Amino acid sequence: MTYDLYLGDYTYSSWSLRAYLLFDRFSIPVSTHMIWFGEDRSVGEGLAAFGVDARTVPTVVIDKTTTIGDSLAIAEELASRHPDAGYWPDDAAARARARWLAAEMHSGFAPLRSACPMDLRRAYRGFEPDAAVLENLARIEQIWTLARAEGGSDTPWLCGRYSIADAFFAPVAARIATFDLPVGDVAQAYVAAHLADPSFRRWRSMALAEGNDLSWYAQDLPERPWPGPAVQRAEVVESGPAINYQCPYSGGPVTHFLELDGAVWGFCNAFCRDKTAFDPDAWDAFVALRGG
Repeated sequence: MTYDLYLGDYTYSSWSLRAYLLFDRFSIPVSTHMIWFGEDRSVGEGLAAFGVDARTVPTVVIDKTTTIGDSLAIAEELASRHPDAGYWPDDAAARARARWLAAEMHSGFAPLRSACPMDLRRAYRGFEPDAAVLENLARIEQIWTLARAEGGSDTPWLCGRYSIADAFFAPVAARIATFDLPVGDVAQAYVAAHLADPSFRRWRSMALAEGNDLSWYAQDLPERPWPGPAVQRAEVVESGPAINYQCPYSGGPVTHFLELDGAVWGFCNAFCRDKTAFDPDAWDAFVALRGG
């Protein structure tokens, strides 16, 4: 079984983040293809250039024949095709609760989505949410707290182990982080769990490494440091020699380099190098290469 996943911009596409997490967080192999926002064509035109008959991202094509163009449909199809991956909780009550949470996120919270677009490159201070956004935040806190209380989760996640419900709320965590939205301690702890999650960190490092700044997402607000965990940054360097001769991701010959802890490491292209430079400890293959 093969999967081709068509995604929007790493920095801004909240729906695409969900789909990425549905593969990366559950260790399902996938080939990804990008439809960049801000290009002089629609998303549908971008997909058509790949030969995909869909209009939105994310879209998945299974075995080159079956197309699915909605994040919740993608989630359910993956859960059906990979019953042992753990997409939904095993317990029936927890599973029902997780489905409810994912569905409410999928169809709701329009004021929050509109007022606070996802932007993984920035964090602001001084944003003042209006009444509709505050109402959304209150409802989000209510269902997060209820899910954890009813399920007695001893993990950072809503319904026990990480599930589809958590993947669907990851962009909300990002919005709360970017706009410094007012939420209580339980919600803040849940946001912090997302920001520290290796799959989320990998997505954000790709956002920092590739894509354009789009002016229509910018906010006229002072910026503050990203509130996620402190990460060790590497320095991009122009040349080797590198310790390794093959890229840790593709296995191809190294042509681009970074320096970390006094050693030079090689990669097959600028993107592989740059995504690693922004968060070296988030990338398992690179950690393994370093002997970590």
